[in-house]
Amino acid sequence: MQQIFNFLIRNKNKILFLFLLGLSVFFTIQTHSFHKSSFISSANSFTGGIYSWTSDIENYFHLEEYNERLLEENKQLRNILTNLNDTISVENYTDSSNFEGVYYFRAARVINNNFSKADNYLTINQGEDAGIKPEFGVVTSKGVIGIVDRVNSRFSRVISILHSEARINAQLSKSNHFGSLTWNGKDPNIVQLIDVPRQAPVNRGDTIVTGGKSLIFPEGLPIGSIEDYTMDESQSYYTINVRLFNDMTNIGFIYIIENLDRDNILSLEDVEDDEQ
Repeated sequence: MQQIFNFLIRNKNKILFLFLLGLSVFFTIQTHSFHKSSFISSANSFTGGIYSWTSDIENYFHLEEYNERLLEENKQLRNILTNLNDTISVENYTDSSNFEGVYYFRAARVINNNFSKADNYLTINQGEDAGIKPEFGVVTSKGVIGIVDRVNSRFSRVISILHSEARINAQLSKSNHFGSLTWNGKDPNIVQLIDVPRQAPVNRGDTIVTGGKSLIFPEGLPIGSIEDYTMDESQSYYTINVRLFNDMTNIGFIYIIENLDRDNILSLEDVEDDEQ
């Protein structure tokens, strides 16, 4: 203990200088928006690099599982293509690759994933350099993961479907009745679909998919199946517990969805609002 005190006394000027320097840097960042944004961007890049390094190690031990997922997805795609070939005549067949789709998909990898908090995020290894922007959808072959929230040049942060403020338009696959997908912060395997009217045909085991009221996700993407449900008699709306198809505690590779018509739709709606 005496040696520690002696060290502090001998180096008190250096320690005081470093403390004041750190304090000045802190106040500079807090009071100047440019410095603050630069610091946050640098910090995000640094932590993103750390996440990427640790993720590479973790993914090495999950290669067999990821390969099985890819094989299963390829099997499903081959089944779809086979069925198309069987049901579409050659005369009436048109190659859809000649047309531009409304949605564009990019592949990426999750390098950090939270699922035990009330507000959870994922970090992925693609950013502005790859064309990623906020409010792009994030999915796997099994279902919805979340929505891009923040980006820098190399990495992006995703608001997980397991987030207290997440709101995703979803509907029953057997009808057009829809509601808002939320999470109560309890079970990472179960989310809640709220505001579904009592007229909806709700049954355990039915599939919940993305709705058509969103500019982020295409309609019909899988989310999960109905675990159970309750009725709010005073409001006449269901609250439905949905068991996710994705295991949110084990996410590897994902797809990022860009709606190519989003800006055109938003600009049109802005014009209509101004006219009103």
